Amino acid sequence: MIDVRNLSVEFGHPDRPVRAVRDASMKIERGMIHGLIGESGCGKSTIGMAFLGLLPDDARVIASRCRFGETDLIADAARLRGRRISLISQDPAAALNPVLSIRRQLDDVLKAAGHSSSVERKARSAELLDATGLPDSHRVLRSFPHELSGGMQQRAVIAQALATGAEFLIADEPTSALDKTLGRQVLDVLKALVDERNLTILMITHDMDVVAYACSRASVLYAGMTVEEAETRALLASPRHPYTRALLGARPGRNTIGRRLEAIAGQPPRPDTEFAGCPFTERCSVAMPICAERAAPKRSGADRDWACHIEAQHA
Repeated sequence: MIDVRNLSVEFGHPDRPVRAVRDASMKIERGMIHGLIGESGCGKSTIGMAFLGLLPDDARVIASRCRFGETDLIADAARLRGRRISLISQDPAAALNPVLSIRRQLDDVLKAAGHSSSVERKARSAELLDATGLPDSHRVLRSFPHELSGGMQQRAVIAQALATGAEFLIADEPTSALDKTLGRQVLDVLKALVDERNLTILMITHDMDVVAYACSRASVLYAGMTVEEAETRALLASPRHPYTRALLGARPGRNTIGRRLEAIAGQPPRPDTEFAGCPFTERCSVAMPICAERAAPKRSGADRDWACHIEAQHA
């Protein structure tokens, strides 16, 4: 459904560009949740905004291929946004208008989507809230955002995204503003919607637990580059790239109780930094001299793609 190859996003003067995304590639299949994971500042949200056509005016987007079905995703982003592609925001309180009721906000989206009958829009609004698992949808429709809990607000935002009729949703850290229990409930809603409506979701997250619970496949992003992409089970069981292994090593779990988590030493390179080799070299515990000198070759296996000089046990 979504085929992205060598996507780069730059800002600033062309002579001294800030490279937020560097040759990122991914393939997102229809009817699934695809995770996009990495540390803060690695370019995850920039990719999402590029797909939506919501980057600043000084952004330069370059890709050898960026297709949404048969459509050029970058060139036609403004036409696709709010019709075939929609956003689930990170902060539901900021995404909702505080002075309008939920009914009014859903009504405006449905009207823009071509639903002319007010009776139809009212019924559709209740149906959309029901689809997100909100109890007593008619009471919620009368409510203002401040009268709802964070989890209820996020479900209302999901209902807004569905109201556009979009088939591809970009969920930008949809659980980061929620506690663990509410976050899990929101993920359950998204998983159910994918199954029931054959939706496709790009799940932008820094949390490996979110990927493990909700995503069928995931791309790992570091310094704007895709360093590994695989089926989630394979990614968790046998990560190929040292950065993926480091992320998993820093993941808390039952086996980490009572012991210090393995933090990743150092800091990611700044977006305005130029480097010849792998951007993870300075933080990598198994780096070789060639890693700093030459860009990592792209490898392909039965269940994944990754970019690394080190073959060793993975050859």
